Amino acid sequence: MKFRNRLLAACAATAFIWPMAARAAGTLTLAQVQDPASYDPIDTFLLAWGQIGTSIFDGLVQRGADMQLKPALATSWEMLDNNMRIRFKLRDGVTFQNGEKFDADAVKFTFDRLLGPDGAKGPQQSNYTAISAVNVIDPLMVDIVLKRPDPVMLTKLAGYGAVIVPPKYLSRVGHAEFAIHPIGTGSFKVVDYQPKVSITLDAYPAYWGGAPKLDHVIFRFIAEPDTEVAELQAGRIDIAINVPISLTGTIAKDPKLFVASVPGPTVTVLRFNTANGVTKDERVRKAMIMGVDRTAIIKSILQGNGTEVASFQGSLSFGYDPAQKPLPFDPAKARALLKEAGIAAGTPVQIDFRGNDATFREVAQATAGYLSAIGLKAGVKPYEQNLFTNDIIPNGKTAEMFQFGWGGWTFDYDNTAYLMYHSGEHWNPYDKDPALDKMLEDQRSITDRDTREKALQAIAHYVADHTLELPLYNINTIYGVNKRVKNLTPPADNRFLLNDVTVE
Repeated sequence: MKFRNRLLAACAATAFIWPMAARAAGTLTLAQVQDPASYDPIDTFLLAWGQIGTSIFDGLVQRGADMQLKPALATSWEMLDNNMRIRFKLRDGVTFQNGEKFDADAVKFTFDRLLGPDGAKGPQQSNYTAISAVNVIDPLMVDIVLKRPDPVMLTKLAGYGAVIVPPKYLSRVGHAEFAIHPIGTGSFKVVDYQPKVSITLDAYPAYWGGAPKLDHVIFRFIAEPDTEVAELQAGRIDIAINVPISLTGTIAKDPKLFVASVPGPTVTVLRFNTANGVTKDERVRKAMIMGVDRTAIIKSILQGNGTEVASFQGSLSFGYDPAQKPLPFDPAKARALLKEAGIAAGTPVQIDFRGNDATFREVAQATAGYLSAIGLKAGVKPYEQNLFTNDIIPNGKTAEMFQFGWGGWTFDYDNTAYLMYHSGEHWNPYDKDPALDKMLEDQRSITDRDTREKALQAIAHYVADHTLELPLYNINTIYGVNKRVKNLTPPADNRFLLNDVTVE
């Protein structure tokens, strides 16, 4: 693969300024909040990876625009041995973007790597621990053998860690090179990567699903929402992904643009440091929840573009319990709980958050105001996004509360709950609860849908009873789009399917 280094010298000398050139009809440019830094699918759970990686890689199955599972690199599958074995018939004639052949050996290589020492270094492996082996039956047939039934396995195979990678190329170049020069079977291939500036994809004409209608897709990394919207207005990007609610009116008034707002999976919470400081006390955490008027925040800051939640999931999530209600806003009860816990007036607490999230900055400031009103001395601290997600949170360096948003790419509460609450997980630096661990593990072996739904709901209630987080809201997914973009289905989960998209 040949990588163009168009910007390297300029970026080394000065900040890059994108020109106001005429826009090519075959080029789509999207603003991307964060550079995932690694494009190896075993390395990350970042939404930013999914936004880009969906175009580069394929799984055995995929989720369509209607959010339903459908065939991808596998044309069909069947459940065998009481759901302990899944047999996949593979698509013939597929090649990776470097011409390497896709077959059953590539599937086995992918899962052996994911479940081996390489996969253990990243956050993906725990989602696939139900797999005991992948057996090649013939070049176009594989069996995934399970240690235990996993009712979410097919959904997991549609994204992130389970996408298929090329054995020969990866074995030749190694993990570090693959992370910045990835190769997949997807409809677009990487041709240029400028860290923290942009990644450029070209259409892969031999794509098994038919050549994309676009020639090029450029993801520009723009951390600041105001800058992103300004670039959208100037015509230098076609789709703005990180649109603050406060700027939706500005976009809507522009005759060249429109706002696309769709119900999404993303839930925002303030998680607690349950291991250190005043928030180690459950009574303090409960007081902080009851001291914040979430309804007022949704009405005033989100302008109604969200719904209050009682757990770390929204209504699109399997495991959501509509009967579960959040703790009420009750400042008097909150002050009483703080007094009961022996917390002196003026005790400092801090909210850590991603500094590029303009909407949440307002939420954090409002939350701090509510907490100050019940007697705490609340402050806020913004962090650069990569530092926050790659260091501060996973290494347990947060203050008393920290922002966390999660979409749950499987649309199943397991994908949130296991990763957030199970002991030793990448995103769980503080909690170690054997009883909760067992609940999380047990639900993964339940195949009866109704029984498993009740088990997931029980986990949500347990977490709420132990006040591991302050549930805030389930927010709509909002995009700003140039009207030159045609045939776009705005995705609920930010994972754009671009094969049929065109630009005028």
